[in-house]
Amino acid sequence: MNDYNPNRKEYDPRMHSAEHILNQTMVRMFNCGRAFSAHIEKKKSKCDYRIDRDLTEEEVLAIENKVNEIIQADLPIREHLLSREEAGKVVSLAKLPEEAGESVRIISIGDYDVCPCSGLHPLTTREIERFKIISTNYTNGSLRIRFKLV
Repeated sequence: MNDYNPNRKEYDPRMHSAEHILNQTMVRMFNCGRAFSAHIEKKKSKCDYRIDRDLTEEEVLAIENKVNEIIQADLPIREHLLSREEAGKVVSLAKLPEEAGESVRIISIGDYDVCPCSGLHPLTTREIERFKIISTNYTNGSLRIRFKLV
């Protein structure tokens, strides 16, 4: 389960949006799916992915470059409220509990990423600043990526 609490003191909408972009980048580059666990904080954050190995230095650099390319593109970050049925045609609702109701909040980052989300976000990607991977490690089928904004 992702650890998003917009009321938490350390919650940062920019970091949260960077996590969305990182997730989509991992999906596109490694076909590994979005993070199965995330802890998003203002100073540094981490995401865990199901993948069969650690990343090479070249891959870390490629991920950073792609995330920063999307950030610098100044893409709009938009909110859409859809019925559960309509949302299911656009995104996976596998993690969405039934008690979430019939209206689903979808966040889109330009045409790069779209997913259900209840967190806060800036208006455009340019507000996020620069993304930096601090470290990665691989343990028991799980890749952890630690990152910050600089």
